[in-house]
Amino acid sequence: MNKFAFSRELRLLTPEHYKTVFQQAHRAGSPHLTILARSNELDHPRLGLAVPKKQIKTAVDRNRFKRVVRESFRLKQHQLPACDFVVIAKKSANGLSNEELFTLLDKLWHRLSRPSRG
Repeated sequence: MNKFAFSRELRLLTPEHYKTVFQQAHRAGSPHLTILARSNELDHPRLGLAVPKKQIKTAVDRNRFKRVVRESFRLKQHQLPACDFVVIAKKSANGLSNEELFTLLDKLWHRLSRPSRG
């Protein structure tokens, strides 16, 4: 199996999964997005996305944002702790290029993977 795949087990799938992350989470944020993280009992990280229409208006832009976040997570998954992550978009995220978004995500993933987190 491809070690950089983004399989079903790496995703937050149910509302309960999201709810547990929102209840008690560590935050890493910027003016463009916020990442919430909460430890899970699994041996791998999982990703969830919250990209409201109110924040990013067009479907094309929401999908681009989600695609870049998923790709960043896919490439970083082996360096991340066993946590559930929820990435929440803000209005200004739409103004970022893909490269700027990647750079910002790298910074936030790094911040959340420091040992003091979890």
